[in-house]
Amino acid sequence: MRIIAGLAKGRSIDAVATATRPTSDRAREALFSTLASEFGEFDGLHVLDLYSGTGAIALEALSRGAAIVHAVEKDESALKAITKNHEHLSTAGCPGIFHAYSMSVHRFLQDKPAQRYHFIYIDPPYDVEDLDVIETLIQLRDGGYLDPQALVAVERNSRVKEISWPEGYEEIRQKNYGQATIFYGAPTLTSEENG
Repeated sequence: MRIIAGLAKGRSIDAVATATRPTSDRAREALFSTLASEFGEFDGLHVLDLYSGTGAIALEALSRGAAIVHAVEKDESALKAITKNHEHLSTAGCPGIFHAYSMSVHRFLQDKPAQRYHFIYIDPPYDVEDLDVIETLIQLRDGGYLDPQALVAVERNSRVKEISWPEGYEEIRQKNYGQATIFYGAPTLTSEENG
C-alpha cells in the first residue's frame, strides 16, 4: 500500500496482516475523490479515523493537508504499525497535527471532544455487529463530534446491503468496491444550523 496523493505521495504504508484489513487502494482512491468533490481542498479539515488499522485513511488525509488527524485503534500491533507509518511520513513535511489513540472506539467517544470533525471514517472489523456501528454513530451525534457540515463514511463487507442510519443522519450514497461497500451519510441540519 502507498499514499496516493499529497506531500507524502508514493510513500509506502506497512500493514499488520493478522490484526488489520486495510481498505484497498481502489476504495481509498475513490473515497478521497468523493471527499475532494465534497470539501475541495483538505487544508484546515479535522479528520477522525475510527478502527484505524494501519492508519492508511488518517495518513492519506494528513498527506493531503488536513489540519488535525486523529486515529483510534485498540490493537497493539496495529498501533505500532500506525506509529511506524506516521514516522515514515513525517519527513514529507505534512504540516497537520496527528495523534493516534490506543483505546477502543467506544472508550474514545466517551470523552468530550476537543473539536468537531469534518470527516469521520468508520471501518470496523467485518464481524462487528451492525448494532455496534449504530451505537458508534449515536455516540458521534450525541457527543458533539460532528461539524454541522460533516461527512461520515462507514465501510462494511459488501454482503451488507444497507446500514440503518440513526435519527439525526441522512444517507447520501453508497459505493461498492469489490469486497467492500462504503456508505456515506451526513448529520441532518436543524433549522438553526440551516440558517
